[in-house]
Amino acid sequence: MNQVAVFDDIHANLPALEAVLADMDARNLDQRYCLGDLVGSGTFPNEVIVTIRERNIPTIMGNYDQGVGHSSDDCGCAYTSLEAEALGKRSIAWTNEHTTAENKAYQLQLSAQIPLQLGHLRLLLVHGSPWRINEYLYGDRPDSSLERLLDMAEVDILVCGHTHRPLKPAPCPMNMPRCYETAVVKVPLCA
Repeated sequence: MNQVAVFDDIHANLPALEAVLADMDARNLDQRYCLGDLVGSGTFPNEVIVTIRERNIPTIMGNYDQGVGHSSDDCGCAYTSLEAEALGKRSIAWTNEHTTAENKAYQLQLSAQIPLQLGHLRLLLVHGSPWRINEYLYGDRPDSSLERLLDMAEVDILVCGHTHRPLKPAPCPMNMPRCYETAVVKVPLCA
């Protein structure tokens, strides 16, 4: 395996998922991984889960998957305002009501992380961080902190989602055609 496609935070947006999958098909990217949060916010929770399942895409449990899987009223989100919190509560309530029991059970069996070997590089795919499903790794985190994360996880590349924002642009390691903004790349491996 020398190429992988990683996507995350679908949040029940079926048209967006279909567009991403069509793009991967057009590029012949067969090794696909999803970093979780299949549901929440959008109106197609069951259809998104069925699509992921039908395509056998290895998927990590996101905080929304965990919340809805447990029929919780808490998605594990960090809110920046009372309005955002109110919307979040409405979203998880609606998603709980409209997600089938079978799909909730599927969400609860998703893995917390997926380790991969890409050539000589050790990758770890997570939703939030290697230690917490809902930890936000924002771009203002110091490089030294990211280096410690990589060392503690014993990986060369950490691929994470959850924030809905780019982490940091990073130089690409040797033999990788592209670097994605959600990846944390260990500096000594860079060309």
